[in-house]
Amino acid sequence: MDIREAISLRHSVRKYRDQPIEGKTLELLEAYIADVSRESGLHLQLVRNEPRAFKSGIIKYGGFSNANNYIAMIGPKGDALRETCGYYGEKIVLYAQTIGLNTCWVGFRVGYVPDVYELARDEELALVIAIGYGENSGRQHRSKRPEKVSNLSETSPEWFRKGVEAALLAPTAINQQHFYFTHEGGNEVSVKKTYGPFSDVDLGIVRLHFELGAGKENFVWKEK
Repeated sequence: MDIREAISLRHSVRKYRDQPIEGKTLELLEAYIADVSRESGLHLQLVRNEPRAFKSGIIKYGGFSNANNYIAMIGPKGDALRETCGYYGEKIVLYAQTIGLNTCWVGFRVGYVPDVYELARDEELALVIAIGYGENSGRQHRSKRPEKVSNLSETSPEWFRKGVEAALLAPTAINQQHFYFTHEGGNEVSVKKTYGPFSDVDLGIVRLHFELGAGKENFVWKEK
């Protein structure tokens, strides 16, 4: 399985088997997280065998079971942090799928457990990603039609269609899919968030999915 195949197979999973992440799978995961941290400038950290974080506050009402492992999405404070976490965190989510692990984005902060991750003074914990071996593979949620989240038409290039379709398979908070892609003409594409909780994170996630579906060689982002 490659990253593109993982897009269609990945589903959010909240119930996990009581099975530690170890051996070759752990080595691959830690190496990939380190690579993404260097690429992104984030301070991403894998927390293992730590069940207390998901047993306090609003998290305990989220239906999680045996969520003993998570990735702490940490980075420099600032307006760009959450979108950056969405983009690069989803890279890890899709990679985890390729090595047999399941995941779930967790927008609400987990309960604070001292000394399980490092947090510098100028850094912030934006959110976390639960990770482990799921009791099942999750299920596909209903999606909006491509025309509801983009200006896709019969004359749109095929790469734009594929990008939008990949974006619709991305996880978003409460499955809200509050984003809109616009083919600006030629090879230019823009994307904006509409409204809703965690829309900054969602924007980063769907940007990555669009790139993987459309192929980065086929278009350029038209920035704000």
